[in-house]
Order: sequence, then C-alpha cells, then structure tokens
Amino acid sequence: MYKQIVINVADHETRVALLEDGTIAELFIERNDGLDITGNVYKGRVQRVLPGMQAAFVDIGLDQAAFIYVDDVLGDNLKEMARYFNDAETQSHQEAAELAHDASEISFGLQSSNIEELISEGQEMLVQVVKSPLGTKGARISSHISLPGRFLVLMPTSNHIGISRRIEDPVERERLKDIVSELRIDNLGYIVRTAAEGIRQEKLSNEMSFLRNIWEGIKKKYETAACPSLIHQELSVSLRAVRDLLIQEAEKLVIDSREGYASILSFLDTFMPSLKESVECYDGMESIFEAYNLEGDISRALKRKVWLKSGGYIVIEHTEALVAIDVNTGRYVGKYNLEETITKTNLEAVKEIAYQVRLRDIGGIIIIDFIDMDKTSNQEKVFNALQEALKKDRSKTHILPMSEMGLIQMTRKRVRKPLTRLLCEPCSYCDGEGYLVSRKTISYNIYRSVLKEAANMVGNRFTVRVNPEIAELLYGEENSLIGSLEKKIGKRVVIYPNPKFHMEEYDILESM
Repeated sequence: MYKQIVINVADHETRVALLEDGTIAELFIERNDGLDITGNVYKGRVQRVLPGMQAAFVDIGLDQAAFIYVDDVLGDNLKEMARYFNDAETQSHQEAAELAHDASEISFGLQSSNIEELISEGQEMLVQVVKSPLGTKGARISSHISLPGRFLVLMPTSNHIGISRRIEDPVERERLKDIVSELRIDNLGYIVRTAAEGIRQEKLSNEMSFLRNIWEGIKKKYETAACPSLIHQELSVSLRAVRDLLIQEAEKLVIDSREGYASILSFLDTFMPSLKESVECYDGMESIFEAYNLEGDISRALKRKVWLKSGGYIVIEHTEALVAIDVNTGRYVGKYNLEETITKTNLEAVKEIAYQVRLRDIGGIIIIDFIDMDKTSNQEKVFNALQEALKKDRSKTHILPMSEMGLIQMTRKRVRKPLTRLLCEPCSYCDGEGYLVSRKTISYNIYRSVLKEAANMVGNRFTVRVNPEIAELLYGEENSLIGSLEKKIGKRVVIYPNPKFHMEEYDILESM
C-alpha cells in the first residue's frame, strides 16, 4: 500500500491528510485557537480535590480547569518507591498504548492510595495533557510524562522498558531491550518504537541523550517557572506527521508552504537526514487539497448519510453517550435472494464503516445496527470482515461479536474531537436535535394559544406574528383553521409574517 502525507498550511489552520493508495484515510487539523494541546507539559496548581470521584481539578492556565484521576497522580510517597508504568489512556502515542497491557501486568508492590493522600489543594505539580479539552470537558492530565522521539519514548516517571508489539521477531526484541538496558541511566523508563527495528546502538544512544536533555530542561524550567504556566510544548501537527507518519509509514510528504517545507527539512536534519528526499514543496496554482481531490471526501465525512456503491447506505448518528451506525439496503435490490442481498449490503457497509470511523476519528462506544441475517455463517462473515477492516486503524479498538438482534458493539480509543465536532457546530434552529417541530404542529399550537389568550383579552382582533413559512401555511392549506378560530372566539385573527422569526417562534398581540 502506497502512503503519502499531504499538508495544507494557511494562516488560520494547518490540515494534514494521510493518503493510502490515493484515498484520504486520516485527517488532522490544527487551528490557531490553542485547543489542541495534547502532549504539552504544564506547571499546574491543584484547585479542588474530589475524594468521592477520586479525581482533582488542576489549574494549568486555561479557561477550564484540567482534571486528573487518582491513577494518573504520581505522589511524593510513590517517587521514593519503585516507579510504575501507567495505563494505556495516559499515553500519547500508539506504541505506548500497545504496551499498556503488558505493563499493567507488572506488579511493583505498590499499595493503592486515595487521591487525598497523594495531593492537596494549592499544591503545585508537573503534568502532561493526555486529552485536549472536548466540549464542556476540560483537558485530562497526568503526572506520568512521556516524551516521544523517533525511535524511543522516554517515560521519566517509570523504570519499565517496553518494546512495540509491531516488532515481532523475538531475537530483535531482545536485542533492542538489551541495548536500552545497557545505555540508560537514572533508571528512566523507555518504550522502543516500531521505527527502531534494525537500528544500530549508536543511533539509539544519541536519541536517549536527546530525550534526557529535554527532560532535564523541563525539570529546570519547572523550578523557576510561574504557576500555572506552559513548560514544554508538543510539536506542531506538521512535525508530528513527520515524526509519527513519514518516518514510520508514509513514503512521501507534500506541503504547500515554503516556510513549513524548510521547517520539516530542518527537523529531518536532526532525526533522519536520509528522508529529506521524500519531502516535496507543492507550488501549483490549484489548492493542494483540490489537486489531490480531498475536499469532496472531507465534505462527505461530515454527512449524516453515506451512500454505498451498490445503492445501499449507512446513517451515522452522534449522541451524548455513543455513536449509532445504521445499515440500510436503500436502492439495492440484489439478484438472487433476500439473504444474499442483505449479506452483500452488510459486507459493503463494513468497509465504509471502518473507513468513516477512522476518517471521522469517531471514538468511545459505537453501536452498529446491521441488517438482520438469518444464517449464523453470514453473521460471522460480517463480524470477521469488520475485524479485518479495522486492522488498518492505528487507534485501539475492541469489538464484541454480533448479537441476536444484529448489533455489533465496539469501542475505539478517543483522544481528539471527532471531525464533525471539529468542523461543525449545532444547528441554530434545532440546537443539534436534528428535528424541528413541523409547520402543521406549529399552526395547531398557535390555534390553542390564541384560544387561551382570548379568555383574558378584550380587544376586537388578534395579530399573530409568525415566520413567513407558517404564515403561508395558515393563509393556504390551513386557512380553515383560522376561520374556525375566528368563529370560536368571535374576533378577527390577522396573520403577520416576520422574516426575523425562528420557524417555531410566534407571538400574539391584542388590537382594539
């Protein structure tokens, strides 16, 4: 599979697209609003400890206080004991997440503590953002710092050495572990990333020194910095793409900014000079995303309904608790029998669902309602196809077998806002509900409101101000409703259209 990175840089935002065989697979967007702060390290002050939730709010200098769970707190009493490796959700990189299960099985003899025993209000602490603010939720932070390089991730609050699961050769895994064990000082923890496979000891030694210098700089800055304040800033989205995608997966990177191009070349000089030939500066007249036909796919990823090539379609609904995906046959009628038609639609939907989940960066709980299939073999075929399709996804997923009702439940690790939350906002009419009260229902509501008001008014007529579309309905199709109302209250009712009114808005005025 041929992979390349396409980067569009503008004054207000930077967009990074990962293409697989010419099709956009992942999209990363960084805007100049300061909201994407995952990986940043801060000096913060504890605002409030919540024993009942085993969590605390910490001021790190943002509008919203960040929050930290007890498992993410490194207490002073723990620093004197064996350091430990934290769970997958506190890590900011894929290899760390893959190694979390292994590390969680390692026992260091530590006793679990209550959060009030570890931190107190007013206390200053060094923390790293593991999840940027999302909606009304503040950033999630951790005391367990991770500093990624090209080959390694330094874990200064751990003494664990882990190897990426993607390095499968047991001899190579042992070689890398021995090298890191021999080279490390101060008993710091490291994760060996996939890109380190086959790398010589000298390069690993250089990177370990580089990461240790960063950590020493963070500690020194923490001692003198004001509280709260930013201590260490994560790389820009363009340089993260170089570090995490170009160096490990993609074969080519194209960027439409001369300044960004120079920055990437400078970055590669430090980490991988041989990859500089893989970077190209785009200077075409057409927008780079238009040139690569990406804008249409991005717009499609914001739609609620996605059509399949066969004529079927899927519907993706976001709720507060979960994301529901519904599969429908649509215009597809098949050729032989109903079971085959349904199975083919479900199998086609599997590929699109896996693609859309990854492109839209949908996380949390996902419920997929496939069309009911009678044969167990077909249900297993769809389940296995979904598992296979999701193997391309770098985010961790967990899938449960299909239920008797044709539902598949799955979870996907959520770190950033999904694409729809990032690029869209709730409808000003329906406030994100997706529905408006029908015009006919509004007309009947007006009828009942006028009847109610008539009992307390003494004027000769009523003026009802409404949205123009409601006025058109009342003058036309529902004209008999106004006639019935006038007859019932014995007064004239005048409908007055006001284009500034919301569809559901109206008011009733009394006239003499």
